[in-house]
Amino acid sequence: MLLINTFLLLVIDIYIYFALRGTTMRFAHTKAFPYLWWGYSLLLFTALMISFNFQIPQLPRSIILVLFFITAVSKFLYLPFIILDEIRRGGTWIYRLLSKKKYPNKEETEKKPQTKSPVTRSEFLMKSGIFVASLPILPLSWGVISSAYDYKVIRKKLYLPNLPKAFHGFKIAQVSDIHSGSFYNKKAVQGGVEMLLNEKPDAIFFTGDLVNNRSNEMYGYQDIFSKLKARFGVYSVLGNHDYGEYYYGFEDSPEKQKNLKDLIETHKVMGWDLLMDEHRKIKVDNEELCIAGVQNWGAGRFPKKGDLQKALKGTEEQPVKLLLSHDPSHWRAQVLSTDVDVMFAGHTHGMQFGVRTKNFQWSPAQYVYNEWAGLYQEKHQKLYVNVGYGFLGYPGRVGILPEITLFELISGEERNTEV
Repeated sequence: MLLINTFLLLVIDIYIYFALRGTTMRFAHTKAFPYLWWGYSLLLFTALMISFNFQIPQLPRSIILVLFFITAVSKFLYLPFIILDEIRRGGTWIYRLLSKKKYPNKEETEKKPQTKSPVTRSEFLMKSGIFVASLPILPLSWGVISSAYDYKVIRKKLYLPNLPKAFHGFKIAQVSDIHSGSFYNKKAVQGGVEMLLNEKPDAIFFTGDLVNNRSNEMYGYQDIFSKLKARFGVYSVLGNHDYGEYYYGFEDSPEKQKNLKDLIETHKVMGWDLLMDEHRKIKVDNEELCIAGVQNWGAGRFPKKGDLQKALKGTEEQPVKLLLSHDPSHWRAQVLSTDVDVMFAGHTHGMQFGVRTKNFQWSPAQYVYNEWAGLYQEKHQKLYVNVGYGFLGYPGRVGILPEITLFELISGEERNTEV
């Protein structure tokens, strides 16, 4: 996959380079242009390979990823303008060929009075493309500087008709998609943990993707997240990244198995109750609340490791069932056919880009996932998708801020309001 992506980016680089050289724009014809263009690309690619294959500090790794991400986005935005110009010139050539319209010869050109050439259509398109391609630089940079750790507490009331009276007002905090391997600011991460603890939840849910790939990414952050404590416990599940498949491959190997074993042990050391296709029952005043959790189960290409029926076995008499499952696609695929009351998920990150207000939200994530952020409901069953505590790939967020969700369980008629 890396080889294919590298080849694709090289082809795009070559295509844009010769397109710029084919214009009348002066900077593209300077002696320095080839050195600047290919020197920057080579330097960026080399730095990216070093960051992937060697242990380097997270801050320079993040800077490299930001530069790569912004560069790639800008080039992809520029491509349509080049293609449009190619189509325009091809159409002009075909029109002239069919109409047998001749280009002016040298003598005819010399007879015409010399005037200052206006901007050609080709040059206009190429300059417009440069302008559009430069637009993401500011917001994407700001998303790293300002928004990567700008944690937002979102409060929700969950009305559950069958909720035992003893659990009326019960508070649950949810975090998801920590991706500790992407962090480069421990103080900011700790600040988010303190924000959550200040809410004094009765229980805490973590819905998967503790790391990017390897368990050792938690070194330096294990002590911070060990501070997450609640009266009735911290419950967690695994996400697709936690199995290490994007680093060790999809076939089992001793290294991959050890990585997963170490990650499971990390949950245990932090005092988190990792639910591997199983459930727990919380008791208050002789009334019970059921919390179930499954391993990752995702539609499409994502791992289908979870066993929902196994997790729910023995919960038939429970009045309310809360399910932790990392991937929201699991809800429509399997969960809606059960009697689970609320499923808590993460996974999407809201693609770390979009718009999210009290009454409106948009992100490219909505073209990939039916449910990608916030609260959803089908009849009496609910799903909440948390957009994540951390980040992956692009080390920032634009419009979709990192989230800590606080739920209050309410015994009563089924309705949902946002506080």
